[in-house]
Amino acid sequence: MTLAVRVPEELSARVPVEQRGPGLERDAVRMLVSRGAEVAHHTFRELPLLLRAGDLLVVNTSATLAAAVDGWTGHARVVVHFSTRGDDGRWAVELREPDGRGTTRARAGGPAGREVRLPGGVRLVLEEPLSGRGERLWWARVSGAGVPGLLRDYGRAIRYAYTERDQPLSVYQTVFALPSADGTGSAEMPSAARPFTARLVAELVSRGVLFAPVTLHTGVASAEAHEPPYPERFAVPEASARLIEAARAGGGRVVAVGTTAVRAVESAVGADGAVRAGAGWTDLVVTPERGVRVVDGLLTGLHEPEASHLLMLEAVAGRVAVERGYEAALQGRYLWHEFGDVHLVLPSARP
Repeated sequence: MTLAVRVPEELSARVPVEQRGPGLERDAVRMLVSRGAEVAHHTFRELPLLLRAGDLLVVNTSATLAAAVDGWTGHARVVVHFSTRGDDGRWAVELREPDGRGTTRARAGGPAGREVRLPGGVRLVLEEPLSGRGERLWWARVSGAGVPGLLRDYGRAIRYAYTERDQPLSVYQTVFALPSADGTGSAEMPSAARPFTARLVAELVSRGVLFAPVTLHTGVASAEAHEPPYPERFAVPEASARLIEAARAGGGRVVAVGTTAVRAVESAVGADGAVRAGAGWTDLVVTPERGVRVVDGLLTGLHEPEASHLLMLEAVAGRVAVERGYEAALQGRYLWHEFGDVHLVLPSARP
């Protein structure tokens, strides 16, 4: 869906909430709560009051990579955004142009055979477009060093022009993030979980709310393009699948923390509607036509009016809830993007 609204530039969150004033922590962001067409305004710290014992939060444990690296192609400077590692050792990458303000703008990626020189004597060669939907992302082969080491030594977090400045990588890690053994992770932060703090998680657990960890490594999602998501690597562990099924059987609500968690869980649903352990690649796009089979609610950020994520939000909440929620967010001057406020969608109250 595309919303007929415009998000003013001043509603972009330029810095994390904890940098906006003394004494603020991550959980100080605002939270819009939608139940059908009903809308309420809260702070994220009130989340434990909105959930009940037996509810289950599905959280993404993927760590954010320092996925932006400076390079040169010919005499031109470029910035390489490393997106996704393929099974054959190649990486899906996006080449971008520095914009003179510390951020970047989109550029064409090809042609095949283009070489990019990276720090430490590393060479990157573009081989083929990632898909037939365009040439923004390319499969590339890297020689001279491993990509995890390159990102560790020379990388920084991907950021876009609506943010004020570069931030330490720790700012982009959620409380649930776990580094993977092979050095893979998310090119951009699974940001719906960013407001959680250890203290808030402890309070939720003490109130009987359950957590089911899953993993989905997100690729790049630049602000200039709103294509449907590319195939991404996911894993739903056996213990998490059992927790989800137990919560459903006991009448608890399954609330996904972020669109990535929805994509992972819904990719692990069998023909009988049950969630089972699974891992691999998912190209699932959740739309209103496809619907959701497991997820009852969703905690997510506020997305651009043309973003493909809104189709998933409509599948979970319905079009009226999405339209009403976004109208309220604009009227209430909520903040957008990864450092912004959040939107909690819960099922309509039943009699």
